[in-house]
Amino acid sequence: MTVKPAPSGCHSGPDHLCMPEDARKRAARRLNIARGHLDAIVRMLDDPDAYCVDVLRQIKAVQGALSGAGEVVLRGHLEAHVATASTRGDSVELVEELMEALKYT
Repeated sequence: MTVKPAPSGCHSGPDHLCMPEDARKRAARRLNIARGHLDAIVRMLDDPDAYCVDVLRQIKAVQGALSGAGEVVLRGHLEAHVATASTRGDSVELVEELMEALKYT
């Protein structure tokens, strides 16, 4: 993919599109929440008295946090890169890349 100059604040070089800082921070926060729920599930499964429905609730919480993190990253990508792709001249490449990334979701 041929990419034009990186947005300001991007430290990966001129030919690399970086994730917007706000999206990175919000996604990291959601992933930390998911990690906490996942740790709780592991602890629950170590307990012979764990109730199945409580475990299922925690699993759903992890799935929700992961889904939320994915939405944050996708929105950041759409706003920062896809919306500006035509001015950079890489819209076809960005669409293909995004379709490939979303193929397995």
